[in-house]
This record gives sequence, C-alpha cells and structure tokens, in this order.
Amino acid sequence: MADAVIVGAVRTPVGRRGGGLAGSHPVDLSAHVLRALASRTGFDPADVDDVIWGCVSQVGEQAWNVGRSAVLAAGWPETVPGTTVDRQCGSSQQAVHMAAAAVLSGQADLVVAGGVEAMTRVPMGAASGNGPGLPFGPRVRQRYTGVEGFADSATVPFNQGVGAEIIAARWGFSRTQLDEYALASHAKAAAAQDAGGFDAEIVPVDPVKQDEGIRRDTSLDKLGELKTPFKPDGVVTAGSASQISDGAAALAVTSSEWAARHGLAPLARIHTAVVTGDDPVVMLTAPIPATARALRRAGLDIADIGVFEVNEAFAPVPLAWLAETGADPARLNPRGGAIALGHPLGGSGARLMTTLLGQMRDRGIRYGLQTMCEGGGMANATILELS
Repeated sequence: MADAVIVGAVRTPVGRRGGGLAGSHPVDLSAHVLRALASRTGFDPADVDDVIWGCVSQVGEQAWNVGRSAVLAAGWPETVPGTTVDRQCGSSQQAVHMAAAAVLSGQADLVVAGGVEAMTRVPMGAASGNGPGLPFGPRVRQRYTGVEGFADSATVPFNQGVGAEIIAARWGFSRTQLDEYALASHAKAAAAQDAGGFDAEIVPVDPVKQDEGIRRDTSLDKLGELKTPFKPDGVVTAGSASQISDGAAALAVTSSEWAARHGLAPLARIHTAVVTGDDPVVMLTAPIPATARALRRAGLDIADIGVFEVNEAFAPVPLAWLAETGADPARLNPRGGAIALGHPLGGSGARLMTTLLGQMRDRGIRYGLQTMCEGGGMANATILELS
C-alpha cells in the first residue's frame, strides 16, 4: 500500500529578533538545514525530486523563490528543483502535506519539505508595502461588514492580535490565565532544553547552539507589567504572544518502499493531513475544526493522540483549542511552544513537526497531532504515526 514517511528532520536553533542568527541570510539558513538533513539522513541530494519550501514574506532577501535559491546555496545538483509556498504561518506544514501528496500519488520518490523566515532581516508585513492598494482588496472588505466589534468593513483590521483579543473575550480568558499559560510555556521549554530534549533535532548555526527565546527569569509580576497593544483594556500582551524570530527547518519525505531500497529508516508515517478554513477576522480559531477533521479522517479519537503541538501564536489559541477539543492539557506542547521558543513564520510548521517527532520517538508515542492557525483564518492539521 502506498504511504508517505518521514526519514529525516532537522532545524536550526530559533533565534531572537536581532539575536545570533540576525547576520544569516535566509537562503543560507535554508541551505544549512538542507545540507544537514542530507548528511544526517544519508540520502543523495541528486535523488531529491523536489524541494518545497515555506516562506511568508517573499520579498527582499526572501524573494525570487527562496526554495530554489536554497538548493543552489546548499551545493546540491542544479537538477534538483525547488518551489516556495505561502499558507501564512502554516507554510512549511503545508509544504510537508504537498510532499506527502507527491509521494503518495507516485509523482515523486523523495521530496524535501521545510521553510524559513528571517524576521530580523525581512520584517513581518514587508510584503504588503508595495503597489497602489492594500491586501485583501475591496471585495473582501465589503464582505465583512458589521463584524463583531467593528462598525463597518473599513474598520475591520484583519489583524491576528485583534483576533486573539476576540478569542479571549469569547472564551472568557482573563489576563492572569494568559500570563500563566505564557509562564508555563517558558518553564516547559527551559526544562526540555536543560534535559537535552532539543539536542537531536537542532543543527547549530555558529555561534548559536540553542533556542534563544526562552526567558528563564520571567515571572507573573513581570508579565503583568506589559502593555496590551491590540486593545486598550485588553488581555493579550507581547508576553502572551509568539516571539518574532529567525530560523529554518527541513524534513525528508518518501515512501517505505523507496526508503527500504535506499537503506533509510522511517521515523514516522504521515497518517493524515488536512487543511480547513474558518472566520478570517477572528482568524485564529481554525485549528479547532482542523483537529476535528483530521481525527474524523483518521478514524481516531482525541484520547488516541499521545502528544499535541498546537502553535502558540497567542495564548488564547491553544487555550480555546483545549476548551473545545477536550484534549489532555498535559499532552499539549510538553516542551513549550512559540511563546517561549519563537515563531519564524514560514519555518514554524516544519519546526513544530521536527519537535513533535522528537517527542514521539523519545517517549514511544504512537500518534502525534500538529495544528497551527494561519492568516486568513485557515489551519493545517497533521497526524503522524510512529514507525
């Protein structure tokens, strides 16, 4: 039976904005993980049928198909193609889905999927500043009139921070709850880092060897001093939001049959892959229906999943997801999430999956599920099965 399996997964450390990776060109960060993936996994780059690379801000240093540039910078054969995809924060998770589809359909034997975002060098929102108009267009804005909390379409911001405030209000989350969640994310990430939980998945980028975003000295008092930038009387702060970051990650996807013929060991099977859409103004709720769809397609129950990676774009996102799915909180982001580790947009989906794989292998977990909210009110969800 045709299948799609992951035979390798690596990532850079996640760098803080202006931190240790600030001097690295996004093409070079991408090439770094491509070379490491081939070396650690043991495949010949000449056998790669395609490289599918996620990136959100495809301007400046990330323009002109950063995926293809990464292949060339890695020194791989010129015969290896590359393309760049944008499904907002889920871009590299979508890249994995596309890689799996290519393998399952027989169109490819070995595909590398991943992504990058150098947010220090290419600031978030940089892609929206050129041209005569603004993103979304008049017809989209005309569609969303009388939206909750906004008088007319002209005031609808399509802003994730505002969406996080709407979620917090809708689910009744307090400032204290969000700050407590953020503090726990840092604590879990610090504990995982100290225990070497990330060591096997990280390829150091000199001089950076570990994730830079973990704040070991934070506290509820410090978090409580932060302003609420999205709403004057709001509850969401920079402390309960994901960090602006630099980083890249990559995974190798093939079939069990091809892996066996080439002496590669599968790490996990891509059991189920779905994508769905939801309210584009609230924008961040789609992981809830995406999870339901993935479980339904897989024929599994929420209790069957041993570990969840739900991207911490903002603390209300995983908290609302927990409230609606009934998942065990102890299984959610056990090694911390983007609030502590950072969120290099186009690379985050592959980063989450690399971390998910590590937890599944370290703890012998059969099923793991990953989902993340995306601009435009979308979400990918992926279920992996340990090989």
